[in-house]
Amino acid sequence: LAQLEVVAFLDLMKRWLKDGPKIEPDRQYICNDPYFAGTHLPDISLLSGVFSNGEIIGYVACRAHHADVGGNSPGSISPEKSIVEEGVTITPSIYSDNTIQELLMRARNTQERIGDLEAQVGCLRIGEARFLELWQKLGDECEPKMKECLHYSGTVTQTAINAIPDGEYFAEDYIEDVPNIGDLTKIKLNIIKKQNGKIIFDFTGSDPQAEVGINATEAVTRSACYYVIRCLAPDVPTNGGCWQSVEVIAPIGSILNATYPAPVVAGNTETSQRVVDLIFQALQPALPRLIPACSQGTMNNIAIGGKDWAYYETIGGGAGAGPNGHGLSGIQVHMTNTLNTPIEALEREYPLRVTEYSIRRGSGGKGFHNGGDGLIREIEILAPDLTLTLMTDRRRIGPPGANGGQAGKPGKNLLIRNGKITQLPSKTSLPLLLSDRVRIETPGGGGWGII
Repeated sequence: LAQLEVVAFLDLMKRWLKDGPKIEPDRQYICNDPYFAGTHLPDISLLSGVFSNGEIIGYVACRAHHADVGGNSPGSISPEKSIVEEGVTITPSIYSDNTIQELLMRARNTQERIGDLEAQVGCLRIGEARFLELWQKLGDECEPKMKECLHYSGTVTQTAINAIPDGEYFAEDYIEDVPNIGDLTKIKLNIIKKQNGKIIFDFTGSDPQAEVGINATEAVTRSACYYVIRCLAPDVPTNGGCWQSVEVIAPIGSILNATYPAPVVAGNTETSQRVVDLIFQALQPALPRLIPACSQGTMNNIAIGGKDWAYYETIGGGAGAGPNGHGLSGIQVHMTNTLNTPIEALEREYPLRVTEYSIRRGSGGKGFHNGGDGLIREIEILAPDLTLTLMTDRRRIGPPGANGGQAGKPGKNLLIRNGKITQLPSKTSLPLLLSDRVRIETPGGGGWGII
């Protein structure tokens, strides 16, 4: 996800300098609009300019995922039909009390929102100070050294791209249960590696945008493509130089380049993961001794909350095996950077009890190298009148293996009520009763190679 944020910020700054408010000294600016080069509503971006002698010399930015930004359910990740129902949209604005008033009126934990936003303002101030220190230390050499860094990243990344044989590579995959249980939404990819070193990711033929929030903005889709390129050249600084030879074609109005008012909350948690899976599947014939099997392919988003609070978390799973070893178990992979919420912290803050947290043994796909196992996380409800929301995937189709390896086992979402176990859809929102237990079993990673 860190790669996604870097790319999204580059897009945000380009768009802001073209269409946003003028950036002035001693001011911060705010935006969470997914259709203004953003991701989804819970990701709130703050930015400011860095000035020296009254002249702007650069920009700093900070993005944080907020646990609740309004919307129809706690956690602001429920499967709605419109972005309007997902929460509060903040268009590019000067950061002020008036700007965030609607957010504070509709969010379920006002003090938490204020604290997180103030922390982001502090982050900007530290960033400005560090930027100025660097500028003053290097003097006239600062800008040339920045250009040198861009050139270095571009050169090393281009070498990695050149290692892909020229030609075309294809793959198809699916997002599940959109808009109805049992439905499959297709994502189609054609990768074209040209003799001049350029690489094109063409998603023409992917399904139209959906009525559930698995739609990705163009910035999210491009970020997932750029992430894979960075995996091929992992030891260089992440900057705009890395992607000079990369082109992404995502048809407007498709699931990978949605238009307003399509809901987008899971576009950068679920669909971005599927784009990564798709690229790896397409590139396996081209780089069979490098590309791993697919990992769990979902962030297993879960939110539980009441009138004035929301618990939100993503849950790890199995990593895909590769040519050099088995996949790791119980971790977050690819387009994410989150860790688990410690049980002690969760139980201290919320009326919830974790009754099981364990490795889901045997869920990884078998192969010459086995895929990593998923996790089991079971939570008991200790208060009435709460709401559960799940935005997950890979509940029907397990993560594919590579080079003859077996697929990992799909995940499961289970509700345990009065001793009865009910399997829940991959994407749902429903009321909870006192003493209910929610059990999430996450997918295992795909295996690599024939046993």
